[in-house]
Amino acid sequence: MNPTVKKIWNGATTILVGLVVVLAVLLAGVRVAGLTPYTILSGSMEPEYPVGALIYVKKVAPESIQAGDNITFILNEDLVVATHQVYEVDLENQQFYTQGIANKDADGNIMHDGRPVHFNNLIGKPIFCIPGLGYVSDYVTKPPGIYLAASGALILLLLTFVPDWIDKADEMDRKKAAENGTTGEEDGKQALKGKELKQKDKESESEGKTQ
Repeated sequence: MNPTVKKIWNGATTILVGLVVVLAVLLAGVRVAGLTPYTILSGSMEPEYPVGALIYVKKVAPESIQAGDNITFILNEDLVVATHQVYEVDLENQQFYTQGIANKDADGNIMHDGRPVHFNNLIGKPIFCIPGLGYVSDYVTKPPGIYLAASGALILLLLTFVPDWIDKADEMDRKKAAENGTTGEEDGKQALKGKELKQKDKESESEGKTQ
C-alpha cells in the first residue's frame, strides 16, 4: 500500500476506534465507576435535562439528599424510573417531596408531584448529563440497533487490518516475481551453454575431416 494512503487509512481507523471506545465507556463502562446511565424520556426537567439526554446516576444515602437536589427514583409499581427535583425532605417519615421543574400551571408556578417518594425508592443522584446521547443508548441497546452496532464494530475491527493484508499480498507478489526472474535467467544460461557445446562439436568434426 502507498505509504501516504496507509498513513491516512491508519489515522482514520484509529480515530474511529477511539470514538467507539469512548462511546462504549459512556454507555456501559461508567458502571465500573459506580454510575448508572438513564435516558431522559420526558420534558419535565427541561432545560436542565432535555429529552433524549443521558444522565449518570450515582447511588447515595437518602439522608444526604437536601431540598433543591435532583434525584432519580422508582416512580410506581410498574418500576417506571423518573428524575425530579426535591423541594422538601421528610426525615421523620423517610419521604421526599418532588417536582418537575418544567411542569407548570397556567400561572407559571411549578406543580408538585402527586405523591411523595419513599427513601426505599431512591435510586441515586444524577452527577452529570450528556444531551442527545440517550437516543444513541436507546438505539444500540435494542434490535435492530444492537445488531447494527455489533456488525459495525466488527467491520471496523477488520478495516484496521486491511493495510497489513495488502502489504503481505504485495510482498508475496514481489517474491514470486523475483523467483520467476531467477528461473528465467538460469534457463537462459542453460540455453547459452547448449549452443556453445553444439558449436564446439561442429568445430571438432571439421577438424577431423581432410580433403
